[in-house]
Amino acid sequence: MVQKMNVESFNLDHTKVEAPYIRLAGKVEGTEDTIYKYDLRFCQPNKEHMDMPGLHSLEHMMAEFSRNHHERIVDISPMGCQTGFYLSLINDDDYEGVLELVEKTLKDVLEADEVPACNEVQCGWAASHSLEGAKDIASDMLEKRSEWTKVFQ
Repeated sequence: MVQKMNVESFNLDHTKVEAPYIRLAGKVEGTEDTIYKYDLRFCQPNKEHMDMPGLHSLEHMMAEFSRNHHERIVDISPMGCQTGFYLSLINDDDYEGVLELVEKTLKDVLEADEVPACNEVQCGWAASHSLEGAKDIASDMLEKRSEWTKVFQ
């Protein structure tokens, strides 16, 4: 039997999920606000992953562009396993709205001419970026839009 862990994603059977998908991974309730954390899984765990320059650029673009479509974003963070991102929202558990937010943001990525904050002043590793890599990842995810709501095989 696998030991229950403190981190929600460590309790997820990564052999049973089928990427791409978007799922509510957890929520934390405060005294007045609730944070909702979504698992935006782009790649099949342990089978594929995003390359770092493309992932890094996609992170910059999603962090910047998503805020054009939503006012309650706390953070968009890449997963260390390079298979997806976590999206945290405050006081918003509208799953369909999250799907729309991700779709609009990825479409913005496809239309972009440059990676925001891709310089040594605004980025900690400015040499590791790929606009085309980010666009390829975004395009692949958008092509499978109809699959985003199905998490398990």
